[in-house]
Amino acid sequence: MARRSSPIDDGLAELGLEIGQIVRYLGSSDRRYREGVVLRRERDGSIGLRDDRGRARAITAERIEVRVVGPRGGEQWLPLTDTGGGYQPGLF
Repeated sequence: MARRSSPIDDGLAELGLEIGQIVRYLGSSDRRYREGVVLRRERDGSIGLRDDRGRARAITAERIEVRVVGPRGGEQWLPLTDTGGGYQPGLF
């Protein structure tokens, strides 16, 4: 039996992201990191976010960082492209 994806699963899981997850992205004008909330995967492959002002953004995966927690409880931000589809315990 073929497995069908749910309408909510739009390709975020293969990147290791979830709807509602807080990430940060590199701003284009001032090159500072800003936080956003993951909304969806866009048709062009970018990630749809909602920024701190409530505006919708489409950000490429190369400009997004995810928060990971190490084995001792310390938090750090890693580029989404370096996490290989999500945080894997034992890397730190």
